[in-house]
Amino acid sequence: MANDAESIRAALLERFGETFALDPRLAGLDALAKIAGHRSQRRFAPRAIEPGLLRLLCACALSAPSKSDLQQCDIVIVSDMAIRKTIVATIPDMPWILDAPVFLVFAANGARLPALCEMRGKPFPNDHLDQFFNAAVDAGIVLATFIQAAEAVGLGCCPISAIRDHPQIASEALNLPQRVIPVAGLCVGWPAQSGEITPRLSLDTTLVDNSYSEHNLAGEIDAYDHRRAALRPYRRQRNVGRWGETQFYGWSEDKARQYAEPTRTDFGAFVRRKGFHLD
Repeated sequence: MANDAESIRAALLERFGETFALDPRLAGLDALAKIAGHRSQRRFAPRAIEPGLLRLLCACALSAPSKSDLQQCDIVIVSDMAIRKTIVATIPDMPWILDAPVFLVFAANGARLPALCEMRGKPFPNDHLDQFFNAAVDAGIVLATFIQAAEAVGLGCCPISAIRDHPQIASEALNLPQRVIPVAGLCVGWPAQSGEITPRLSLDTTLVDNSYSEHNLAGEIDAYDHRRAALRPYRRQRNVGRWGETQFYGWSEDKARQYAEPTRTDFGAFVRRKGFHLD
């Protein structure tokens, strides 16, 4: 228990730049240590994941909270390499998707609820933005729960939101029905290396006490940029041809450059084509 407490302190110090006082007698420290020490994994050992273990992890993930018990998330196990290659062809800078022993797609399923209403002879007046939002959030909760379950048994994961860059291609490859959309992919495997902790914004920035108030966002971001650069500096600067080289390149510059380029501008149209109404 003392070792777990020390692991949590070390991980959160690296993550947030803050020292936490922990009671080593607190229950659940082993679980908290795994959560605090989360690392995304992009390199996997050539070791298969037993189908029974994968099914167990999926069951644990689908045990997560669900909005009004609507259960609007599906998990697609992409074992067909031809399908996986079709998806990877749209994400050429993530070759580790092909290397992972398992690749999953977490889908928001908005089809079952209106089908239930039709089966039971009831109207469905809630065909608007909230239905899409509920299904997408359900999928996100199941994804996060799967990652915790996988890491509990020693597996590593890497979420792939880029599956939404070309959602129509992924949808066709996976034969997703109307009102079912891909929310994120997930690479899963036995880690080939320990991975690194990614520093996060300070809790002063992201933890709100009762209500939002004025604070020095620019100063907080600058402090985070420098703290993160000291631990995990960027290996390259994004889109140098457009933005040039800068002497100090931090998280805020990288994210600003990333989102200075238009991305997923057709995603809303795709979601509507799939049958969701976003009004």
